[in-house]
Amino acid sequence: MYKLIDMALDFVFPPVCGICGKIGDEYICKSCKKNIQRYSKNTCNFVEEKYFKEHFWLFEYKGEIRNMIINYKFHDKSYLHRTFSDIITDNSVAVEYIKKYDYIIPVPIHNKRKMERGYNQCYLIAKTICKKIGNIKCNNILVKNKNICKQSSLNREKRHSNVIGAFSVKKNVILSNKKILIFDDVYTTGSTVNECSKVIRSLGCNHIDVITIAKD
Repeated sequence: MYKLIDMALDFVFPPVCGICGKIGDEYICKSCKKNIQRYSKNTCNFVEEKYFKEHFWLFEYKGEIRNMIINYKFHDKSYLHRTFSDIITDNSVAVEYIKKYDYIIPVPIHNKRKMERGYNQCYLIAKTICKKIGNIKCNNILVKNKNICKQSSLNREKRHSNVIGAFSVKKNVILSNKKILIFDDVYTTGSTVNECSKVIRSLGCNHIDVITIAKD
């Protein structure tokens, strides 16, 4: 059903490359896809002294990737979630990594910020990824309780204390013994995803890892 709807929408509104604006078959054209490969990493690191074990990221937080993420988050360009989703699902290494998990859980934003922005950038991408891959579910179970300072506005030392107690889990959520993959756009110190992991671990989840578009 989803594929039929997407085909109908693509017929009426053909995909436009989120980088150069060229109309084509995907939301990122071949030329731009090739261009961003210079920032490609496809790196998975084991993380010590965190509530999650692994961090997988696709790109360095530089150049066109950095510009796209900033535009997507702060300049009212929600349509870029399709471009990011295409970038991730066209990456065979990333797809195989994602398939190991039962759920993708996007990092939430506070309701006040969501009203200002109009969307949670992580949720839009995670939901589309799950729809494209098919055998993993997007579970939007986290709530951001505090409208804290933007992590991007703080130095590395202050980011950890800024997110303490900022997240909780919705009521009646059962995730014990499930393999969880937390999705965020950018990883700098890991403070945000670590605090999310801490909350999820309280549900009896012992297999928690993190995937981000980029690492700063």
